[in-house]
Amino acid sequence: MKKLELLAPAKNVEYGIEAINYGADAVYIGASKFGARSSASNDIRDIEKLCSHAHLYNAKVYAALNTIIFEHELKEAEKLIHQLWNAGIDALIIQDMGILEMDIPDIPLFASTQTDNRSVEKIQLFEKVGFKRIILARELSLAEIENISSETSIELEAFIHGALCVAYSGQCYLSASLGNRSANRGECGQPCRLPWNLVSSDGIIMDRDRHLLSLKDMNRSDHLLDLIRAGITSFKIEGRLKDVSYVRNITSFYRKTLDDIIDRYGEFEKASSGKASLPFIPDPNKTFNRGYTDYFLKGRGPIHSFETPKFVGELIGIVKKITDSCILADLKTTLHNGDGLSFFDRSGKLQGFNVNRVENSELFPGNRGLFKQKILEGGIKLFRNHDHEYLRQLNAGGVLRKLNISLLFYETKDGFKLAAKDEDGNLAEESLHILHEPAKNKEAAFETIRKQLIKTGNTIFNVKDLKIKTKPYFIQKSRLNELRRALMDKLMKLRIKAFKREEIVFEKNEVLYPESELDFSANIANSLAEKFYRRHGVEKFEPAFELTENLRAKSSTAPVMRTKYCLRHAFGLCLKKGNDSEPLYLQNQKARLKLEFDCNQCEMIIRLDG
Repeated sequence: MKKLELLAPAKNVEYGIEAINYGADAVYIGASKFGARSSASNDIRDIEKLCSHAHLYNAKVYAALNTIIFEHELKEAEKLIHQLWNAGIDALIIQDMGILEMDIPDIPLFASTQTDNRSVEKIQLFEKVGFKRIILARELSLAEIENISSETSIELEAFIHGALCVAYSGQCYLSASLGNRSANRGECGQPCRLPWNLVSSDGIIMDRDRHLLSLKDMNRSDHLLDLIRAGITSFKIEGRLKDVSYVRNITSFYRKTLDDIIDRYGEFEKASSGKASLPFIPDPNKTFNRGYTDYFLKGRGPIHSFETPKFVGELIGIVKKITDSCILADLKTTLHNGDGLSFFDRSGKLQGFNVNRVENSELFPGNRGLFKQKILEGGIKLFRNHDHEYLRQLNAGGVLRKLNISLLFYETKDGFKLAAKDEDGNLAEESLHILHEPAKNKEAAFETIRKQLIKTGNTIFNVKDLKIKTKPYFIQKSRLNELRRALMDKLMKLRIKAFKREEIVFEKNEVLYPESELDFSANIANSLAEKFYRRHGVEKFEPAFELTENLRAKSSTAPVMRTKYCLRHAFGLCLKKGNDSEPLYLQNQKARLKLEFDCNQCEMIIRLDG
């Protein structure tokens, strides 16, 4: 059967454990350096702890070393890879091809989405050089994914949820050029989320002070079966910088969605073991999002989020009237004390306040300035971006993922035995050496045995089935508990021993790269990466953008961003419909950007202007 993997983000070991407990088949986590989220770094001991927990459920841990690596860091990176493998990770996510020239363990390698995995030819090359998996570009359509799958046999991973970069991953140099904070070094300053003016070539301001490069978040929950049929086997949630509420809620939501597909069709199975019982109903609308899009999966639609890059929340009503003490609102849903509400004021700015007290349709806010400054008015829509009661349930904690086991209790010549078989087929037995003492009350004896043996408490096991094959004997509760605990401990150790990591021997070859010349966008930042590309037939290349001495000068000639998102399309000015072909500009206090349009590729190109 085809295994389907739900892959969740881990900002740190605690979040990673939560992701596993709430249903992830695998998690990805940054190491101490070289991760594409520099503020989500972790030391080796924490990663080792996460691996131990994940492997109990046959779940996996992938380490993200997906930045470019500078020359003076090569030895450090190589040493770190060995440390990560020794800590127990199951695969390494990389961008820098110099890693393939290092002396590294027999560790499975995944080509990060930062390697710009859009073309069949590049993915075929990566497959031939030894990668285990390709993390596809987010911009690919379903048809393009199907085509890649039909032309390759490598594992394919796709993003299904979370924040979207406006540029092709690994191909954005806007942050590096404006603030010397490179996205390819995990330090993106996100200038794309800032407000900009859209200016015509003759200086007319077409749109003012809006977040014109900010996109909605991805949500492909309605298209998981389509992605499975297209060839995807790993389904990735973005969010290594998100809070634990996001990890719990979104992981649980996609766990249920995938499980529904697995239950409905007989050809799939999940990639790990165990199941969590949740005290809440997962709902992606309850945690941070900028509105949702399936992002080019089935065509070009509205994907921008011009008004704000922040979490607006769910529409819950409209302000009817402001009194001296409260807000009267026409509400669509029940609110609770402590809820957080947001609204757009008359100037279009997102504002917010906490609700101290709710009495029917009367809201008593904590921020009295709303009344004094007359920011909130009748007719304004109210949104809830902090559902206090829902988050209380979500963050109640105590969720433990359980593995089903079957128990058999039977008598032996010198006492009793308890045997266990878990859902993966692991078998363990434990003996209890005591005299057979007939019970005075048969029913009570059997009930005592049953009640003590099915107690699993805070262990990872859940007794699905218990068979008792003895005569009615009196056995002390303490001895039954001792027997059960010893068996559970033995089964835990057996599971740890039974987990085997995949090892892949990497053998260098000379398969030709699809191109013989590469520009700076190949992100070649060290001599080992140069060696890799030369060995694969690249004759000429430029150094990485980040190695350029004068980034500002470079940015005026070279594109600092290529994107499938198009502002002309967003404003109804598509050149394919005969509109004026003059360039457009984005401008704010930080920079002026020139927008060019490649209609053959349906892409927008951004350069610094001046």
